[in-house]
Amino acid sequence: MHRITVIGGGFAGLTAAITAAEAGAEVTVHEAHHTLGGRARTAEGPYRTNDGPHALYNGGPHWTWLRRRDLVGPLAPLPPLEAARLRFRHRGALRRTPPLAMLRLLRPGATRAPVDTDFLTWATGIAGEEGARAAAHYAAVALFHHDPGSLSAAFVQERLRRATRIPPEAHYPRGGWGGLIDRMAARAWNLGVRMETLSRVDTVPTDTPVIVATSLDSARRLLGDPSLTWPSGRTVLVDLALRTRRGDAFAVSDLDAPGWLERFTAQDRTLAPAGEQLIQGQIPIAPGESKTDGTARAEELLDLAFEGWRERLTWRRQAVANGRTGAVDLPGTSWRDRPAVDRGDGVHLAGDQVAAPGVLSEVSFNSALTAVSLALGRDALDLKRA
Repeated sequence: MHRITVIGGGFAGLTAAITAAEAGAEVTVHEAHHTLGGRARTAEGPYRTNDGPHALYNGGPHWTWLRRRDLVGPLAPLPPLEAARLRFRHRGALRRTPPLAMLRLLRPGATRAPVDTDFLTWATGIAGEEGARAAAHYAAVALFHHDPGSLSAAFVQERLRRATRIPPEAHYPRGGWGGLIDRMAARAWNLGVRMETLSRVDTVPTDTPVIVATSLDSARRLLGDPSLTWPSGRTVLVDLALRTRRGDAFAVSDLDAPGWLERFTAQDRTLAPAGEQLIQGQIPIAPGESKTDGTARAEELLDLAFEGWRERLTWRRQAVANGRTGAVDLPGTSWRDRPAVDRGDGVHLAGDQVAAPGVLSEVSFNSALTAVSLALGRDALDLKRA
Protein backbone atom coordinates (compact mmCIF):
# COMPACT_ATOMS: atom_id res chain seq x y z
CA MET A 1 0.00 0.00 0.00
CA HIS A 2 1.20 3.50 -0.86
CA ARG A 3 1.71 5.90 2.03
CA ILE A 4 1.33 9.65 1.45
CA THR A 5 1.87 12.61 3.76
CA VAL A 6 -0.20 15.74 3.15
CA ILE A 7 0.95 18.97 4.81
CA GLY A 8 -1.96 21.38 5.10
CA GLY A 9 -5.62 20.64 5.77
CA GLY A 10 -7.29 23.27 3.59
CA PHE A 11 -9.31 22.73 0.43
CA ALA A 12 -6.28 21.54 -1.56
CA GLY A 13 -5.03 19.28 1.22
CA LEU A 14 -8.39 17.63 1.79
CA THR A 15 -8.90 17.16 -1.96
CA ALA A 16 -5.51 15.46 -2.15
CA ALA A 17 -6.20 13.31 0.91
CA ILE A 18 -9.59 12.09 -0.36
CA THR A 19 -8.27 11.39 -3.86
CA ALA A 20 -5.26 9.46 -2.56
CA ALA A 21 -7.34 7.46 -0.08
CA GLU A 22 -9.87 6.55 -2.76
CA ALA A 23 -6.96 5.23 -4.82
CA GLY A 24 -5.98 2.96 -1.94
CA ALA A 25 -3.22 4.99 -0.30
CA GLU A 26 -2.63 5.30 3.43
CA VAL A 27 -2.84 9.05 4.05
CA THR A 28 -1.81 11.28 6.96
CA VAL A 29 -2.76 14.98 6.98
CA HIS A 30 -0.84 17.46 9.15
CA GLU A 31 -2.63 20.75 9.88
CA ALA A 32 -0.86 23.44 11.91
CA HIS A 33 -4.10 25.00 13.20
CA HIS A 34 -6.60 23.47 15.58
CA THR A 35 -9.23 23.22 12.82
CA LEU A 36 -9.15 22.14 9.21
CA GLY A 37 -10.07 24.36 6.30
CA GLY A 38 -7.31 26.93 5.77
CA ARG A 39 -8.77 29.95 3.99
CA ALA A 40 -12.01 28.01 3.52
CA ARG A 41 -12.80 28.12 7.25
CA THR A 42 -16.08 29.72 8.31
CA ALA A 43 -16.04 31.64 11.58
CA GLU A 44 -17.99 30.33 14.56
CA GLY A 45 -20.49 32.53 16.33
CA PRO A 46 -23.35 34.72 15.24
CA TYR A 47 -21.58 36.07 12.13
CA ARG A 48 -20.61 33.21 9.83
CA THR A 49 -17.89 34.92 7.83
CA ASN A 50 -15.44 33.39 5.41
CA ASP A 51 -11.90 34.66 4.92
CA GLY A 52 -13.07 37.17 2.33
CA PRO A 53 -15.92 36.75 -0.18
CA HIS A 54 -16.27 33.10 -1.20
CA ALA A 55 -18.29 31.44 -3.96
CA LEU A 56 -18.18 27.99 -5.51
CA TYR A 57 -18.08 28.12 -9.33
CA ASN A 58 -19.85 25.28 -11.11
CA GLY A 59 -17.98 25.59 -14.41
CA GLY A 60 -14.88 23.69 -13.34
CA PRO A 61 -14.07 20.01 -12.74
CA HIS A 62 -14.15 20.37 -8.97
CA TRP A 63 -17.91 20.95 -9.09
CA THR A 64 -18.50 17.55 -10.73
CA TRP A 65 -16.01 15.88 -8.38
CA LEU A 66 -17.73 17.31 -5.30
CA ARG A 67 -21.21 16.51 -6.62
CA ARG A 68 -20.37 12.87 -7.32
CA ARG A 69 -19.25 12.49 -3.71
CA ASP A 70 -22.27 14.35 -2.31
CA LEU A 71 -19.96 16.96 -0.81
CA VAL A 72 -21.48 20.17 -2.19
CA GLY A 73 -24.37 19.96 0.25
CA PRO A 74 -27.32 22.32 0.37
CA LEU A 75 -26.88 25.55 -1.55
CA ALA A 76 -28.27 28.97 -0.76
CA PRO A 77 -29.94 30.20 -3.99
CA LEU A 78 -30.06 33.90 -4.70
CA PRO A 79 -33.67 35.08 -5.08
CA PRO A 80 -34.29 36.74 -8.48
CA LEU A 81 -35.36 39.98 -6.77
CA GLU A 82 -32.05 40.14 -4.96
CA ALA A 83 -30.06 39.37 -8.12
CA ALA A 84 -31.68 42.42 -9.70
CA ARG A 85 -30.08 44.55 -6.98
CA LEU A 86 -26.56 44.28 -8.34
CA ARG A 87 -25.22 47.82 -8.60
CA PHE A 88 -22.18 49.45 -10.23
CA ARG A 89 -20.25 52.53 -9.24
CA HIS A 90 -19.29 54.34 -12.41
CA ARG A 91 -18.11 57.95 -12.69
CA GLY A 92 -18.74 58.34 -8.98
CA ALA A 93 -22.46 57.44 -9.11
CA LEU A 94 -24.36 54.26 -8.34
CA ARG A 95 -25.91 52.72 -11.47
CA ARG A 96 -28.06 49.72 -12.34
CA THR A 97 -26.17 48.80 -15.51
CA PRO A 98 -22.51 48.85 -16.53
CA PRO A 99 -21.33 51.10 -19.38
CA LEU A 100 -22.30 49.85 -22.82
CA ALA A 101 -18.70 49.87 -23.99
CA MET A 102 -17.79 47.31 -21.33
CA LEU A 103 -20.42 44.92 -22.68
CA ARG A 104 -18.59 44.73 -26.02
CA LEU A 105 -15.97 42.62 -24.26
CA LEU A 106 -18.61 40.11 -23.14
CA ARG A 107 -20.25 39.38 -26.49
CA PRO A 108 -20.36 35.71 -27.54
CA GLY A 109 -17.64 34.94 -30.02
CA ALA A 110 -15.42 37.78 -28.85
CA THR A 111 -11.78 37.55 -29.88
CA ARG A 112 -9.63 35.40 -27.63
CA ALA A 113 -7.27 37.65 -25.72
CA PRO A 114 -3.49 37.18 -26.08
CA VAL A 115 -1.22 36.02 -23.29
CA ASP A 116 1.64 38.41 -23.99
CA THR A 117 -0.32 41.70 -23.94
CA ASP A 118 -1.75 43.45 -20.90
CA PHE A 119 -5.54 43.46 -20.62
CA LEU A 120 -6.00 47.24 -20.71
CA THR A 121 -4.07 47.62 -23.96
CA TRP A 122 -5.88 44.74 -25.65
CA ALA A 123 -9.37 45.64 -24.37
CA THR A 124 -8.99 49.33 -25.26
CA GLY A 125 -8.77 48.35 -28.91
CA ILE A 126 -12.22 46.74 -28.62
CA ALA A 127 -14.13 48.83 -26.10
CA GLY A 128 -12.19 52.06 -25.74
CA GLU A 129 -10.22 53.01 -22.65
CA GLU A 130 -13.23 53.71 -20.41
CA GLY A 131 -14.93 50.41 -21.25
CA ALA A 132 -11.65 48.52 -20.87
CA ARG A 133 -10.97 50.00 -17.43
CA ALA A 134 -14.52 49.27 -16.28
CA ALA A 135 -14.20 45.65 -17.42
CA ALA A 136 -10.81 45.27 -15.74
CA HIS A 137 -12.17 46.64 -12.48
CA TYR A 138 -15.23 44.40 -12.64
CA ALA A 139 -12.98 41.36 -13.14
CA ALA A 140 -11.31 42.19 -9.82
CA VAL A 141 -14.11 40.23 -8.11
CA ALA A 142 -12.17 37.12 -9.17
CA LEU A 143 -8.67 38.65 -9.10
CA PHE A 144 -8.19 40.53 -5.79
CA HIS A 145 -5.56 42.67 -7.53
CA HIS A 146 -5.16 46.45 -7.43
CA ASP A 147 -4.43 46.85 -11.17
CA PRO A 148 -6.19 44.15 -13.23
CA GLY A 149 -5.54 46.04 -16.46
CA SER A 150 -1.79 45.43 -16.10
CA LEU A 151 -2.18 41.63 -16.05
CA SER A 152 -2.14 39.23 -18.98
CA ALA A 153 -5.11 39.85 -21.24
CA ALA A 154 -5.85 36.13 -21.53
CA PHE A 155 -5.75 35.70 -17.76
CA VAL A 156 -8.18 38.57 -17.07
CA GLN A 157 -10.52 37.69 -19.96
CA GLU A 158 -11.08 34.17 -18.63
CA ARG A 159 -12.04 35.49 -15.20
CA LEU A 160 -14.20 38.25 -16.64
CA ARG A 161 -16.17 35.71 -18.68
CA ARG A 162 -16.58 33.35 -15.75
CA ALA A 163 -17.73 36.16 -13.44
CA THR A 164 -20.37 37.46 -15.88
CA ARG A 165 -21.72 34.22 -17.34
CA ILE A 166 -25.51 33.76 -17.48
CA PRO A 167 -26.81 31.79 -15.68
CA PRO A 168 -24.26 32.62 -12.97
CA GLU A 169 -21.58 30.07 -12.16
CA ALA A 170 -21.17 31.29 -8.58
CA HIS A 171 -22.98 29.24 -5.91
CA TYR A 172 -23.03 29.54 -2.14
CA PRO A 173 -22.93 26.54 0.23
CA ARG A 174 -25.52 27.15 2.93
CA GLY A 175 -23.87 28.09 6.21
CA GLY A 176 -20.63 29.17 4.55
CA TRP A 177 -17.70 27.16 3.24
CA GLY A 178 -17.18 25.57 6.64
CA GLY A 179 -19.97 23.09 5.90
CA LEU A 180 -18.22 22.02 2.69
CA ILE A 181 -14.97 21.53 4.62
CA ASP A 182 -16.77 19.52 7.30
CA ARG A 183 -18.23 17.20 4.66
CA MET A 184 -14.83 16.77 3.02
CA ALA A 185 -13.21 16.04 6.37
CA ALA A 186 -15.90 13.47 7.20
CA ARG A 187 -15.36 11.69 3.89
CA ALA A 188 -11.60 11.66 4.45
CA TRP A 189 -12.14 10.24 7.94
CA ASN A 190 -14.45 7.51 6.61
CA LEU A 191 -11.80 6.60 4.05
CA GLY A 192 -9.30 6.05 6.84
CA VAL A 193 -7.31 9.26 6.47
CA ARG A 194 -5.41 10.13 9.62
CA MET A 195 -5.82 13.85 10.37
CA GLU A 196 -3.55 15.50 12.90
CA THR A 197 -4.40 19.08 13.87
CA LEU A 198 -2.07 21.38 15.82
CA SER A 199 0.64 19.48 13.96
CA ARG A 200 3.17 21.91 12.50
CA VAL A 201 5.71 20.27 10.19
CA ASP A 202 9.15 21.89 10.14
CA THR A 203 11.02 19.17 8.25
CA VAL A 204 9.74 17.40 5.16
CA PRO A 205 9.38 13.63 5.73
CA THR A 206 11.59 11.47 3.53
CA ASP A 207 9.94 8.09 4.13
CA THR A 208 6.78 8.83 2.08
CA PRO A 209 5.77 10.92 -0.92
CA VAL A 210 4.76 14.37 0.36
CA ILE A 211 2.12 16.81 -0.88
CA VAL A 212 2.69 20.32 0.45
CA ALA A 213 -0.75 21.92 0.36
CA THR A 214 0.05 25.22 2.05
CA SER A 215 0.42 28.80 0.91
CA LEU A 216 3.35 29.36 -1.43
CA ASP A 217 5.08 31.44 1.25
CA SER A 218 4.85 28.58 3.75
CA ALA A 219 6.01 26.07 1.14
CA ARG A 220 9.02 28.25 0.33
CA ARG A 221 10.06 28.35 3.98
CA LEU A 222 9.40 24.65 4.58
CA LEU A 223 11.27 23.48 1.49
CA GLY A 224 13.99 26.14 1.66
CA ASP A 225 13.37 26.89 -2.00
CA PRO A 226 13.60 30.62 -2.86
CA SER A 227 12.21 29.96 -6.36
CA LEU A 228 8.74 29.34 -4.91
CA THR A 229 7.36 32.80 -5.57
CA TRP A 230 4.59 34.17 -7.79
CA PRO A 231 2.66 37.46 -7.89
CA SER A 232 -0.58 37.62 -5.94
CA GLY A 233 -2.96 40.29 -4.67
CA ARG A 234 -2.98 42.50 -1.62
CA THR A 235 -6.51 43.12 -0.47
CA VAL A 236 -8.38 44.73 2.38
CA LEU A 237 -11.12 42.38 3.60
CA VAL A 238 -14.09 44.15 5.16
CA ASP A 239 -16.77 42.34 7.17
CA LEU A 240 -19.71 44.07 8.80
CA ALA A 241 -23.23 43.45 10.02
CA LEU A 242 -26.06 45.96 9.66
CA ARG A 243 -29.60 46.02 10.92
CA THR A 244 -31.83 44.98 8.05
CA ARG A 245 -33.29 47.63 5.77
CA ARG A 246 -35.40 47.03 2.69
CA GLY A 247 -33.87 48.17 -0.56
CA ASP A 248 -30.20 47.55 0.19
CA ALA A 249 -28.09 46.44 -2.78
CA PHE A 250 -27.22 42.77 -3.17
CA ALA A 251 -23.70 43.57 -4.35
CA VAL A 252 -21.74 46.59 -5.50
CA SER A 253 -19.00 46.43 -8.13
CA ASP A 254 -16.70 49.43 -8.26
CA LEU A 255 -15.95 50.19 -11.91
CA ASP A 256 -13.97 53.32 -11.05
CA ALA A 257 -11.38 51.28 -9.12
CA PRO A 258 -11.16 47.59 -8.17
CA GLY A 259 -13.51 46.69 -5.33
CA TRP A 260 -16.53 44.57 -4.46
CA LEU A 261 -19.09 44.46 -1.63
CA GLU A 262 -21.64 41.66 -1.29
CA ARG A 263 -24.55 41.15 1.10
CA PHE A 264 -24.21 37.42 1.76
CA THR A 265 -27.41 37.18 3.77
CA ALA A 266 -29.28 38.00 0.56
CA GLN A 267 -28.97 34.31 -0.30
CA ASP A 268 -28.32 32.78 3.14
CA ARG A 269 -30.03 34.30 6.16
CA THR A 270 -28.34 31.81 8.51
CA LEU A 271 -25.07 33.77 8.31
CA ALA A 272 -26.21 36.48 10.74
CA PRO A 273 -28.75 36.82 13.57
CA ALA A 274 -32.36 37.59 12.70
CA GLY A 275 -32.85 41.20 11.74
CA GLU A 276 -29.23 41.69 10.66
CA GLN A 277 -27.42 41.51 7.33
CA LEU A 278 -23.86 40.28 6.77
CA ILE A 279 -21.79 42.16 4.21
CA GLN A 280 -18.35 41.05 3.07
CA GLY A 281 -16.11 42.94 0.71
CA GLN A 282 -12.68 43.02 -0.82
CA ILE A 283 -10.85 46.19 -1.82
CA PRO A 284 -7.50 45.53 -3.56
CA ILE A 285 -4.74 47.94 -2.54
CA ALA A 286 -1.46 48.86 -4.24
CA PRO A 287 1.93 48.20 -2.59
CA GLY A 288 2.09 51.78 -1.29
CA GLU A 289 -1.45 51.85 0.07
CA SER A 290 -2.52 51.03 3.63
CA LYS A 291 -5.42 49.20 5.20
CA THR A 292 -6.85 52.62 6.02
CA ASP A 293 -6.85 53.53 2.33
CA GLY A 294 -8.74 50.38 1.40
CA THR A 295 -11.20 50.80 4.25
CA ALA A 296 -11.96 54.37 3.15
CA ARG A 297 -12.80 53.14 -0.38
CA ALA A 298 -15.06 50.45 1.07
CA GLU A 299 -16.89 53.11 3.06
CA GLU A 300 -17.44 55.16 -0.11
CA LEU A 301 -19.23 52.16 -1.64
CA LEU A 302 -21.22 51.64 1.55
CA ASP A 303 -22.31 55.28 1.52
CA LEU A 304 -23.64 54.85 -2.01
CA ALA A 305 -25.41 51.51 -1.65
CA PHE A 306 -26.35 51.05 2.03
CA GLU A 307 -28.20 54.13 3.22
CA GLY A 308 -27.59 54.97 6.87
CA TRP A 309 -25.20 52.07 7.32
CA ARG A 310 -23.23 53.75 10.11
CA GLU A 311 -26.33 54.05 12.30
CA ARG A 312 -27.30 50.45 11.53
CA LEU A 313 -23.85 48.96 12.21
CA THR A 314 -23.83 46.14 14.82
CA TRP A 315 -20.46 44.47 14.15
CA ARG A 316 -17.36 45.11 12.07
CA ARG A 317 -13.82 43.95 11.35
CA GLN A 318 -11.08 44.57 8.76
CA ALA A 319 -7.96 42.67 7.77
CA VAL A 320 -5.35 42.68 5.01
CA ALA A 321 -4.84 39.57 2.89
CA ASN A 322 -1.31 39.78 1.47
CA GLY A 323 -0.42 37.10 -1.07
CA ARG A 324 -3.33 34.93 0.06
CA THR A 325 -5.75 35.43 -2.83
CA GLY A 326 -4.35 33.21 -5.56
CA ALA A 327 -1.93 33.69 -8.41
CA VAL A 328 -2.08 36.50 -10.96
CA ASP A 329 -0.37 36.13 -14.33
CA LEU A 330 1.56 39.05 -15.79
CA PRO A 331 1.79 39.60 -19.57
CA GLY A 332 3.83 36.88 -21.20
CA THR A 333 3.05 34.29 -18.51
CA SER A 334 0.32 31.74 -17.93
CA TRP A 335 -0.44 29.13 -15.30
CA ARG A 336 2.16 26.86 -16.90
CA ASP A 337 4.92 29.27 -15.81
CA ARG A 338 4.03 29.16 -12.11
CA PRO A 339 5.96 26.92 -9.66
CA ALA A 340 5.66 23.33 -10.84
CA VAL A 341 3.65 20.78 -8.88
CA ASP A 342 6.51 18.25 -9.03
CA ARG A 343 9.44 19.47 -6.90
CA GLY A 344 11.48 16.27 -7.18
CA ASP A 345 12.50 13.75 -4.52
CA GLY A 346 8.89 12.75 -3.94
CA VAL A 347 7.72 16.25 -3.01
CA HIS A 348 4.72 17.86 -4.73
CA LEU A 349 2.88 21.18 -4.36
CA ALA A 350 -0.85 21.88 -4.27
CA GLY A 351 -2.52 25.24 -3.84
CA ASP A 352 -3.84 28.29 -5.65
CA GLN A 353 -0.48 29.70 -6.81
CA VAL A 354 1.04 26.70 -8.56
CA ALA A 355 1.10 25.41 -12.13
CA ALA A 356 -2.48 24.25 -12.63
CA PRO A 357 -5.35 25.68 -14.69
CA GLY A 358 -8.60 27.09 -13.36
CA VAL A 359 -10.13 30.04 -11.55
CA LEU A 360 -9.83 30.63 -7.80
CA SER A 361 -10.36 27.35 -5.87
CA GLU A 362 -10.21 25.34 -9.11
CA VAL A 363 -6.42 25.87 -9.15
CA SER A 364 -6.14 24.29 -5.70
CA PHE A 365 -8.33 21.39 -6.82
CA ASN A 366 -6.53 20.70 -10.10
CA SER A 367 -3.09 20.95 -8.51
CA ALA A 368 -4.16 18.54 -5.75
CA LEU A 369 -5.27 15.92 -8.28
CA THR A 370 -2.07 16.35 -10.28
CA ALA A 371 0.03 16.04 -7.10
CA VAL A 372 -1.70 12.77 -6.14
CA SER A 373 -1.36 11.33 -9.63
CA LEU A 374 2.38 12.06 -9.59
CA ALA A 375 2.83 10.75 -6.06
CA LEU A 376 1.06 7.49 -6.92
CA GLY A 377 2.59 7.20 -10.37
CA ARG A 378 -0.82 7.18 -12.03
CA ASP A 379 -2.31 9.09 -14.94
CA ALA A 380 -3.88 12.39 -13.85
CA LEU A 381 -6.76 12.03 -16.31
CA ASP A 382 -7.78 8.73 -14.76
CA LEU A 383 -8.01 10.39 -11.36
CA LYS A 384 -10.04 13.30 -12.72
CA ARG A 385 -12.58 10.87 -14.18
CA ALA A 386 -12.91 9.02 -10.86
